[in-house]
Amino acid sequence: MISPIIFIILSILGFGLFTKNALKIRQNILLGRDLDRTDNKAERWKIMTLVALGQKKMFARPIPAMLHMALYLAFVITQIELIEIIVDGVSNSHRIFRPSLGGFYTFMVSFIEILSVLAFIATIAFLSRRNLLKLPRLNMKELAGWPKKDANMILIMELTLVTFIFMMNGADEVLYSKGWSHATNLGDGSLGLSVSSWFGPMLFGGMSEHSLHLIERIGWWGHLMMVFSFLNYLPYSKHLHILLAFPNTWYSNLNKKGRLTNLESVTTEVRLMMDPNADPYAAQDENAVPVSFGAKDVTDLTWKNLLDAYSCTECGRCTSSCPANITGKLLSPRKIMMDTRDRLVEVGEGIRKNGKDFKDGKSLLIDYISEEEIWACTSCNACVEACPVNIDPLSIIIDLRRNLVMEDSKMPTELAGMFTNIENNGAPWQFAQADRLNWADEQ
Repeated sequence: MISPIIFIILSILGFGLFTKNALKIRQNILLGRDLDRTDNKAERWKIMTLVALGQKKMFARPIPAMLHMALYLAFVITQIELIEIIVDGVSNSHRIFRPSLGGFYTFMVSFIEILSVLAFIATIAFLSRRNLLKLPRLNMKELAGWPKKDANMILIMELTLVTFIFMMNGADEVLYSKGWSHATNLGDGSLGLSVSSWFGPMLFGGMSEHSLHLIERIGWWGHLMMVFSFLNYLPYSKHLHILLAFPNTWYSNLNKKGRLTNLESVTTEVRLMMDPNADPYAAQDENAVPVSFGAKDVTDLTWKNLLDAYSCTECGRCTSSCPANITGKLLSPRKIMMDTRDRLVEVGEGIRKNGKDFKDGKSLLIDYISEEEIWACTSCNACVEACPVNIDPLSIIIDLRRNLVMEDSKMPTELAGMFTNIENNGAPWQFAQADRLNWADEQ
């Protein structure tokens, strides 16, 4: 009975630690400003189904899309087998669902094995693309150090997981075929699994009963430990998008691309100015906290911006589509999201340790993201269009710009003249509004 006890302890620790870290991430995301994204629920469910579940935007690049789909399906469908492993672990049984499901059980596990083989091939391909072929978007400077190690580590964990699955199933096939299985009431003969029925005898056919039982148990426990390791590695990895892609796409911005948000405080002031009957001083609250414009740090961004940062896959499709980056500018939309996430983690930990008044003298703007980066953006939305999970780097860039202009009066020299003309002439050009249509009279 020691095995179920060990299993239950590991399960409590594994799921408990993940829950603790998941709650920290939730706390970090909720540091952002409020934003209502609950309208048009039918459209949001449709977008989530097509983009997150169906991976619609991935297929703009078919080859990596097919490889990713193999990994994705293997991850999702394999959870069915994980359910059985959990039940077996608690009840100290083995393949508990096989007697009741019969042929359907064999079909499902065989299907999982086929997906696992495809996932193994896809993982090798992804490792090769990063480390042998060295695709430019997967080897940019913002990926140096930990991000590159993170990507490789998760792929190696995937290979290890698949290896444990086939150790377990392959040894089980031989044990069943020789009548040595430690399970009871499951029948004699082979399990008939699609891959392990030939793979198992080929590798393990000549081994002793003791060796086969050992390999099967190593595969079973190894599979379990890799699942718990992967689960608790997710909160520290870019692969958190496996979970967050679904809420992130559900809360997508449904407005037309190119439509920017207005600052509510500014809009209110303009309406008061345009209303001849309004008293601009009547609605003022002397005790109100002055409104800040734009964003200087992560707490000035919306919770959706922060969810975007945690959902980033670091795939680089945004950066490889960015015209500013392509022409050699410093801007990388991927780096914007990575910097936002790094700063958010730093602020979140600081607040948990020191309270809400935590100040470390740093900010997202300047300390993480430079002025040169955000002014290089052309606001074209190419990054938003390219992102497989509907992340919006442009909204962060716009808010950082607003802070520079409206709080610090800092802007590139090229823009200073335009702003002066708008203030004096009501237009970006150096002539009054009354003269703007004079060209029409020059016949």
